[in-house]
Amino acid sequence: MTAALQTRALVKRFGGLAACNDVSLTLEQGARHALIGPNGAGKTTLVNLLTGVLEPTSGQVLLEGEDITRLSVHARVRRGMVRTFQITQLFNGLTPLSSLALAVTAQRGASDGVWRPLGRDPAVAIECESLLARFRLADVMDQPVAALAYGKRRLLEIATALACRPRVLLLDEPVAGVPEGDRQEIFETIGALPADVSVLLIEHDMDLVFNFAKTVTVLVNGAVFAEGDVASISSDPRVKAVYRGEGDDEAAGAAHG
Repeated sequence: MTAALQTRALVKRFGGLAACNDVSLTLEQGARHALIGPNGAGKTTLVNLLTGVLEPTSGQVLLEGEDITRLSVHARVRRGMVRTFQITQLFNGLTPLSSLALAVTAQRGASDGVWRPLGRDPAVAIECESLLARFRLADVMDQPVAALAYGKRRLLEIATALACRPRVLLLDEPVAGVPEGDRQEIFETIGALPADVSVLLIEHDMDLVFNFAKTVTVLVNGAVFAEGDVASISSDPRVKAVYRGEGDDEAAGAAHG
């Protein structure tokens, strides 16, 4: 079966610095795959290469076998790759209901009807109601986004991404900035994402990583340092050393070797 998302020897240089160094990564169909690494490991650069924000120096990005290396961000979204961000990207003046209606309507290709009252299109209303329920937003659906608790804003961003009907979903630190007490709701909601959506989670919160992911890739200094299932990565002494800040020189050598 063709991989959902794949990189082949992906490189991004900024002057003499290789922020992404020969990264080959495979996201299987239906994957629950986490990308982790210490600060400065190159995770954001890699995600920007996957989504078309940055153009690689060399290498390829494949979406379900199709070479999308030179496609724009919007072209990748149209082909089924959708991303959330470390900092929420929402319209503060809208409500969760209107935000989702906008996304659903645009996905259906009916942009000329975006500003009609939601009730005029029963299919859009039904899909919005489903998303509001799935992402635990029904009780705040008519509140301005600006007034929502940050955890609810995170849930709305993921709901909006899912409204785009992705085949590959990149979740970029979905619990960043969310108070500890509000994270469980996000953990549970992410855990219940549709099985046919292949998910790449970029995250620092190890509780979320180890509860969600089946496969974990560790980046160090822009290169793949380790990859495996949750048990092997969580027990790997080299990975533990990297996260403790110990053995960095050895880790860097292994990553580039």
